[in-house]
Amino acid sequence: MGDLRGVPNIGKILEEKLIEVGIDSPQELKRVGSREAFRRMNLQGRDGCINKLYALEGAVQGVRWHYLSAEVKKSLQEFLTTIKNKHI
Repeated sequence: MGDLRGVPNIGKILEEKLIEVGIDSPQELKRVGSREAFRRMNLQGRDGCINKLYALEGAVQGVRWHYLSAEVKKSLQEFLTTIKNKHI
């Protein structure tokens, strides 16, 4: 098992939340992707904010979320809108 906190954007609390939903290594996070990790966390009643989704995608890409492209951010915003609409 790898240390998730060694990945950009993943601190202690986000690492704990990921482990709670069955994502316990950087390899597993990359395998499931940011959207699936975010979806799993939302199913557990977690707060689903755009910054958390950006952080997860940045972690998958190996960069700070601030450096995600505008296209990626727009795609993530659309995903978040879709997932929130499904829960209403």
